[in-house]
Amino acid sequence: MKEILVTGGLGYIGSHTVVELMMKNYNVSIIDNLSNSEIFILENIEKITGRKPDFFNVDLTDYNETSSCFTKKNYNGVIHFAAFKSVSESVKYPEKYYTNNLNSLLNILRCMKENKVDNIVFSSSCTVYGQPDDLPVSEIFPFKEAESPYARTKQISENIIKDFVNSISFLSGISLRYFNPVGAHHSGLIGELPIGIPDNLVPYITQTAAGIREELQIFGDDYDTHDGTAIRDYIHVEDLAAAHIAALERMGENKMDSKYEYYNVGTGKGYSVLDVVKSFESVNNLKLNYSFKERRSGDIEKIFSDCRISNKKLEWATKKGLDDMMGSAWKWQNNISSFLKA
Repeated sequence: MKEILVTGGLGYIGSHTVVELMMKNYNVSIIDNLSNSEIFILENIEKITGRKPDFFNVDLTDYNETSSCFTKKNYNGVIHFAAFKSVSESVKYPEKYYTNNLNSLLNILRCMKENKVDNIVFSSSCTVYGQPDDLPVSEIFPFKEAESPYARTKQISENIIKDFVNSISFLSGISLRYFNPVGAHHSGLIGELPIGIPDNLVPYITQTAAGIREELQIFGDDYDTHDGTAIRDYIHVEDLAAAHIAALERMGENKMDSKYEYYNVGTGKGYSVLDVVKSFESVNNLKLNYSFKERRSGDIEKIFSDCRISNKKLEWATKKGLDDMMGSAWKWQNNISSFLKA
């Protein structure tokens, strides 16, 4: 049975990927410093899968602590999620983002080199494309000027991985450029759990519906879109998790065309903020209180993916639609308070 190390494995996307790995009979070890996650997620992973992954509470910017995790087992691969991820926060505190996101990656790669761990899947982002000239966005598009320090850390990280892969004979890597992950596991036991005021749209919607927030603030109603609100490619987090297993299997089965590859992971469909609001209201038979605010610094107008290359090369495709995303997100929101009180 293959051993996989998942950094940030108690976070939103990480926890869903851990579940997917374990359901596919991988052994999983998690590194997470709980800076943006909760320990009850570990227990809920066990409830879903019937197995409890090994867990290390480690700060990946500490090389010695990180190195100690690599001596525990002979890992077959690493999936690296751990990073700060708020676009707006990165604009305010760029040093925090460069220090954490880049140093943690460098420590992981150094440890992989020293311990001869040969495969890495990296959690990248569609923000590497900046504001694209054309849509949908294909992998053949070059990086444009990053719209935020967060996005720039993803651009730099991809280049770092490429340089390491090219310099280490046994190392291969795949970067997955996420579009906008939303929704929650169908069990309602794991999902997106922001600390403080949500930076992402869907948890802000669910918290508003639950009465935690007075109203949903929609940033910008004057974009050049069909209803004036920004457009994104929303992908169900369970579909996204499955893409990571597909990437691992592509490396493990020696199907790669080169030692480093990168793929878009989205649905290929663009939905506006108001499209998402209307879907949530319709699926859950609710009405949301919302108002429009000025655009946020660092946000782009519209972006959605061309996933034909990833569909073919990863032998992967999305299965769930926007209504599935909104229904599962609300189910998760209704369970959160009971988990936090336990």
